[in-house]
Amino acid sequence: STADPNFLHETVTHIEENVGPIHCAVYNIGAQIGNRTIAKTSYRIFGLALNMGVTGAFAVAKECSPYMIKRGSGTIILTSSTAAYRGNRGQHAHTAAMGARKNLSQSLNHELGPQGIHVVHVCLDGPVASPETIGLLMPKMYEKMMESKKPNDEMILPENVADTYWYLYSQPRSNWTLDLDIRPWKENPWMNSA
Repeated sequence: STADPNFLHETVTHIEENVGPIHCAVYNIGAQIGNRTIAKTSYRIFGLALNMGVTGAFAVAKECSPYMIKRGSGTIILTSSTAAYRGNRGQHAHTAAMGARKNLSQSLNHELGPQGIHVVHVCLDGPVASPETIGLLMPKMYEKMMESKKPNDEMILPENVADTYWYLYSQPRSNWTLDLDIRPWKENPWMNSA
């Protein structure tokens, strides 16, 4: 489980002691459990979304931050989605998890920022061109993009997200971004859509 404290503790300790220092930790686990009415959202499903959405993010920050604090630097990026800002019908568990992740990022930043740790929340406000996500949710759109062999103005490309994350990691302390939303230029903000 992504939120298993023992697993994360052992993993982070192993990396720090045997591989090298963790300078940047990115938490990008989704909490999308499908479109469900409140009647069809069980307590188990709701808890699973919270576990993936916020408990896992907390555990990554809790395990990585002591090492970063000792070094006086580090970056923790928490990826979320439009649901961090706006709830939709049938998205109760996902919205609760992403909203909690955004607020956790703010809380972590207030504590860790003065200790040299850059904590940033990134909202991916649109479909990401990935076979595991948009490829399953919108297969025709994904296939069209893959056939064109060129960037699609209506989808977020993973390689561009990676460039943005590198920029966030590389920012000087005098100019930290704390909250950022990314969307394709042809896409309306999902958080303001009906």
